[in-house]
Amino acid sequence: MASTEVEYKSSSTPSPPAGVDYFEVDVILRFLLLAASVVALGVIVSSDQTELVLSQGMLVPQPAKFKYSPAFVYFVAAFSVSGLYALVSALASIAVIQKPEFKLKFLLHFIFWDALILGITASATGAAGSVAYIGLKGNSHVGWIKVCDVYDKFCRHLAGSIAVALFGSIVTVLLIWLSAFTIHSRVSK
Repeated sequence: MASTEVEYKSSSTPSPPAGVDYFEVDVILRFLLLAASVVALGVIVSSDQTELVLSQGMLVPQPAKFKYSPAFVYFVAAFSVSGLYALVSALASIAVIQKPEFKLKFLLHFIFWDALILGITASATGAAGSVAYIGLKGNSHVGWIKVCDVYDKFCRHLAGSIAVALFGSIVTVLLIWLSAFTIHSRVSK
């Protein structure tokens, strides 16, 4: 006698496609962002320089410090937040490698937070860069003189810090693209 057993298929939804997994690259990029943030902070915070400047016929010691410009203070605050975020998100990314069932949810959160950090760091880099440019070139239309002729070390530190900050912004863009590509590869076609 023939068997009349019927196989029943599960009515649950099919599992999403495997997609690509670049969480190792994500961790590396997040540690690069952390390094860029720490280096940019270290360089700008150590940029203090004091020079003798002629004031009312006398040579007076005049310091140049990042804390004298709101744009540079904003830069320091923004990259402090960026460094902290890079550390926390790198640890979260490592945790996701160990527990892969949370990958998709974390990727979506990473995109949102990475975009926010990109906005903050890019605006801080632009603000600091514009003030540094005024210090380098001056502005004859409003009577602002060049200060980088006098405070050369200070300006070199600013330039280095802004260059590293631009690198950090590019790394953040790459993180957003990587997360978006990974989510896109998991969508059913």
